[in-house]
Amino acid sequence: MNCTFFGHKDTSFLIYEKLQDTIEFLIKEKDVTHFYIGNHGNFDAMALRCLINLKEKHPYITFEIVLAYLPEKPTPYPTLYPEGIEKTPQRFAISFRNKWMVNHSDYIISHITRDFGGAQQFVSLAERQGKTVINITQ
Repeated sequence: MNCTFFGHKDTSFLIYEKLQDTIEFLIKEKDVTHFYIGNHGNFDAMALRCLINLKEKHPYITFEIVLAYLPEKPTPYPTLYPEGIEKTPQRFAISFRNKWMVNHSDYIISHITRDFGGAQQFVSLAERQGKTVINITQ
């Protein structure tokens, strides 16, 4: 099972523990073993940090940072550049990447505090597709 994350780029680090507990719940109880992470903003950074920490405890889990743009410098973590994104205009690259992550995930962990914006848009898409969405804001 796969999981991805959507949250606001200005998310407070105060939710870190709740995010980590939610990820660990999915690992232990729902057999989620692979995670896709974006790389824009605080929420994505927290998700990555949680996964790095949880991998020590659960070495069988894997994760990939899903890129919207080719990186300027290499990253020490596994990355994925979705097929077809190279043909997408740059201004639509993040949307293309986010839709790809929804389509390839069974679970979505979100932190949504506003009813507008990119994070909300892709959580709504996931819900329309019948994905399991866990909003840790609630």
